[in-house]
Amino acid sequence: MQSVAIQNPDMAWSIAADIRFPPGFDENKTYPTIVSVHPFGSCKEQTSGNVYGQGLAEQGFVVIAYDASFQGASGGSPRWIEDPTQRVEDISRVIDYAVTLPYVDADRIGVIGVCGGGGYAVNATLTEKRIKAVVSITGVNIGRLFREGFSSYDPLGALNAMAAQRTAEARGGALQVNELLPASPDAARAAGLTERDVFEATDYYKTPRGQEPGGATRMLFSHAQKTLAWDAFAFAETLLTQPVMVVVGQKVGAFGAYRDGMKAYGRAVASKDRRLVSLADWSHYDLYDRPEPVALAMAELAPFFRTHL
Repeated sequence: MQSVAIQNPDMAWSIAADIRFPPGFDENKTYPTIVSVHPFGSCKEQTSGNVYGQGLAEQGFVVIAYDASFQGASGGSPRWIEDPTQRVEDISRVIDYAVTLPYVDADRIGVIGVCGGGGYAVNATLTEKRIKAVVSITGVNIGRLFREGFSSYDPLGALNAMAAQRTAEARGGALQVNELLPASPDAARAAGLTERDVFEATDYYKTPRGQEPGGATRMLFSHAQKTLAWDAFAFAETLLTQPVMVVVGQKVGAFGAYRDGMKAYGRAVASKDRRLVSLADWSHYDLYDRPEPVALAMAELAPFFRTHL
């Protein structure tokens, strides 16, 4: 693995990335390459890098897992901004970097994303035609989630609160950084937060199972307005022409990955090859790192990428 800082001419900050290489890597050869996109509130050292990134590298791909702008080890200020437009643009900027590497085959680039990263990966593929195939792992349409559960089903109220907070910060007030999860599984139980996705997210992000310094699970509240007007799958019926695979778990949780996955698959009618992998007995966060469901997903997505890259 090689850690790099990606600097684009149009960026005032760099994107931190880890490049994972296949066994027997030869820098004089060219390889199919996959950009791996981390979940909302996550980082490259978690499921996008150490699970799916590593697994795909072992299958013969060069994989670039990176931290989103304003998050993890990447630059950008203020910190912990979750801006879908920026998240999608980051994918193109990582591809800009990838195509300059002599061992990357620019005609064989794919993208994979997990959770919110799955929604961003699909959205990027609508307009970024350097992407030749896309896989969404338990992907979430973050715009839909913000309009619903994350705003307590009051998106206009959330927007007004964000507007007031942004004005306060512009006048010198303290930033409002929202912590997205309880501090521990015990704290979740004590607060009665035992809904499947909330509790399993806490078990992943707030325990040694998945906890990493860059996975902050925080969001700058005042800069999240545009998220509520964003749709990961807008125009998919027309623009999503590349091969697409959607992987979902059938144990449904409040974050809505199963619902969003079915919608992404259903709207991908223009795709050259659309595939749905629906795994019984597994949940959203099982697909982050649990060996059995990850193996089931890898058994489908690795051949899919080999076929199209």
